[in-house]
Amino acid sequence: MIEFFKVILYEPLLNLLVFFYNIIPGHDLGLAIIFLTLLIKLIFIPLSRQSIKAQKSLRDLQPELEEIKKKYADQKEKQARVMMDLYRQRKVSPFSSCLPMLIQLPILIAVFQVFRVGLTENNLPIYSFISNPGTLNIMAFGILDLSQASPPLALITGVLQYLQMKILSPVPPQTKNKVKPEGNENMMSMMNKQMRFMMPALTVFIGLTLPSGLILYWLVSLLFTIIEQKVFLKPSAKINSEIKKNSLSEK
Repeated sequence: MIEFFKVILYEPLLNLLVFFYNIIPGHDLGLAIIFLTLLIKLIFIPLSRQSIKAQKSLRDLQPELEEIKKKYADQKEKQARVMMDLYRQRKVSPFSSCLPMLIQLPILIAVFQVFRVGLTENNLPIYSFISNPGTLNIMAFGILDLSQASPPLALITGVLQYLQMKILSPVPPQTKNKVKPEGNENMMSMMNKQMRFMMPALTVFIGLTLPSGLILYWLVSLLFTIIEQKVFLKPSAKINSEIKKNSLSEK
């Protein structure tokens, strides 16, 4: 199983990285990592689009789900049944956004191995049709040692993680009469807010323990994902804006 993982994922990704390293003027490994990251993200655009579409559908359902929670607050079984009926009617699965991420998980593990082991190996498993540089210059942009942790890079990645989670946070429904949220609703809101800050903090913490080559991959991947979400979630944002305007005009 380990050998299969190495042949199918680890070695192809490492060779792609070396290929970009060879053709980039100046042989900058940082730029090679950026190119490799963009290529991986482009390959997985169909899966990413499916995930973002599912996230958008779930976000658009939030106002109706909140109404169901309030209407059947004392009937938990019926509440769950009505919510499942709504998911079926709209052809939305609450877990559909997770599947594309799970599919990409082996790729992430392979990338981790490339940056954890591949950058420091002397005898790289390079294919015969790719020029073998022998060893890779692990200094990126002349200032960043990709084999060591980088606090500034980890901090920037944490900020991008926060922005991504903020984009995905459900927009609270606008109502004419403000009602004090119930206990369960208030607790969910608090948990969402806590996760919005805990995940970026965890990202920074983990980033301080990983080689900056992997964090650079993580940073570029997050930036690409944020742009994707901005593009595909834009229609939903317009709808929410119109709802807000209508609610204000009714007051």
